[in-house]
Amino acid sequence: MPGTVLLLAAAPLGRNRLVDAGGVLPVLAAVAPAVLSGTDTANIVELADPVQPQAVLTRLRAAAAAPGPLTVYLTGQLHLDRRQHQPHLALARTTPATLRYTALPWQWIREELRLRSAADTALVVDLHADAEAWRYIGERGLDCGPHTAVYGRVAPPAGRRGLAEPAYMKTVATLLRSGHRPRLDILHGQALARITEETHGNLLLAHTGGPMTGAPVVGGLVAGSPVTGAPVAGVPAQGGAGAARSGPPPGGPHVPAPAPAGPAPVPTGTPADAPAPGPRPPESRPPAPGPHAPGPRAAVEDPHALVSAAVRGGRHGEADGIAARHEEEAVRAHGAASEQALHWREVRADLAMFAGDPVASCRAWLAVAEDRLAAGQAADAPAVESAVDRAHHQWARIEDTARARELGPALAELRHRVPGRRHGALEDIRRQLVRLEAAR
Repeated sequence: MPGTVLLLAAAPLGRNRLVDAGGVLPVLAAVAPAVLSGTDTANIVELADPVQPQAVLTRLRAAAAAPGPLTVYLTGQLHLDRRQHQPHLALARTTPATLRYTALPWQWIREELRLRSAADTALVVDLHADAEAWRYIGERGLDCGPHTAVYGRVAPPAGRRGLAEPAYMKTVATLLRSGHRPRLDILHGQALARITEETHGNLLLAHTGGPMTGAPVVGGLVAGSPVTGAPVAGVPAQGGAGAARSGPPPGGPHVPAPAPAGPAPVPTGTPADAPAPGPRPPESRPPAPGPHAPGPRAAVEDPHALVSAAVRGGRHGEADGIAARHEEEAVRAHGAASEQALHWREVRADLAMFAGDPVASCRAWLAVAEDRLAAGQAADAPAVESAVDRAHHQWARIEDTARARELGPALAELRHRVPGRRHGALEDIRRQLVRLEAAR
């Protein structure tokens, strides 16, 4: 099966640029697509200094929807949204004042990959962080999700040394130009062995994916630890916060700790203009040795993989049944308003979308948003905005005008409380409701 490779290099123009991200693309482009992917054939998508976060999200969503292995090579810089204190990937027009609207929230990347399998999904990253983002990552880690293999580094602010070089990614590309792609953990170790001076004091990411609980998922060597060319094992970082655990969690499998969801693009016209639905869950299969082969944690049964396999097989009722059971367990163990329970409600909302039922999906996302607001979450909290955006997206895809009229007022009321990041979203709903009333 062909693989998919997304090459993303992004950094602001002008004085806010910390790293020469675009300089790595010619080196990566010189590598054969099959080598970049680790498959016999591959489709390549290249994004050089993109401007619009929604455009990046659309490309990422399409890549995540493609069957077969997915590898994302990502070079850029991270900044912290001072309002919500969430890491963002800066894009070409990002400035400190416009970060919230011109940069790509890191959680969007996590969200789009959440229903894929770590056996065939990998992030290779070379990131540079500003002072605030570096402090955040040091305390909380960089959450890439429990179902994505992650290798690379996050570098601290370079100070006054000028524009930083993406040395890690260039080294990875140089190694791949040999025409051979080893397992990613081995490739990671080989790259670091060549640039030990350049990565001293960096946060080194080495996470094989798989179900985890507790702290955010970060691969991890302790910053500045020695590296060899051997496969890199994840070890807890000092203090433990955000470190990847090596081996399965004690006591057997658990539901991964959910993280805030990334919003879907918000419709800005008639339902025909609405963005395409989210990614199809990938094929779930027992991981075999290969370029994406995960570590020992993969042996732990992951309920998300079971859900994904059921959807792939067209068994939508079975998939929802699995999610419903885990939601019930989460409610009993943690309470109805817990993140664990809300996570499984969000999964079920997505499953309704995969089953082709936008009415049920819209209802579910509306309920999730209301539950989060009732639990005291702010209207501009990422998870709240995401739920409303996804409800709006699904509402725009409802073809039954009576059902659309039924759900429209509730969505409009909720959108009034949660405007989101897209200007004109509430006005769009009101225009749609006028058209629906005229169609009676």
